[in-house]
Amino acid sequence: MKDLAVFILCGGKSSRMQSEKGLVLFKGKPFIEHIIQAILPITNNIFLVTNGNDYDYLEYKKISDIEIDKGPLGGIYTALFHSESEFSMILSCDIPLISTELLAELIEKHDEEAAITVLSSESRMHPLIGIYAKKNLPIIKEAIAQGDLKLMNLIAKVPHQIITFDESQSLNFTNINSPDELNDLNANLNTML
Repeated sequence: MKDLAVFILCGGKSSRMQSEKGLVLFKGKPFIEHIIQAILPITNNIFLVTNGNDYDYLEYKKISDIEIDKGPLGGIYTALFHSESEFSMILSCDIPLISTELLAELIEKHDEEAAITVLSSESRMHPLIGIYAKKNLPIIKEAIAQGDLKLMNLIAKVPHQIITFDESQSLNFTNINSPDELNDLNANLNTML
């Protein structure tokens, strides 16, 4: 996929994390830096969708939400609106264990007939680790106008592809939403070492 752009949805202050999620430290480094490190072997065409200045220390271009307070769907709309590529990778900012290998496999297995391609484990779909086509813009705009902000509803409306990984790999795309989940992740990693 030539000229693939990657957009990381930085969201904002998480009520459960009590801080900016992408800047939560994991192994001494903010989540966002772990994610960028996984992307860089694939592309340096990285954008951060953020409404604040918390990420200004990073050299990547920042884009503010076009539609404020519309959750991840609003972030995806903003990303696709600004993207110059037919397809863009969309990632959340709370997946510190994402790997280059997993992202490369997502790109490799992506079927260009699909308007959305997302990862899934056997137990859960991960719509914020995916490839989204720019042609989804009108559908997303309409969904936002109708207040239908559920990503699963969007995915159901368009030709989509779900790439399922074995449950043993699910740790790599676990999203961390609370201090308890971060503690669990650290505990799981310590028991694996």
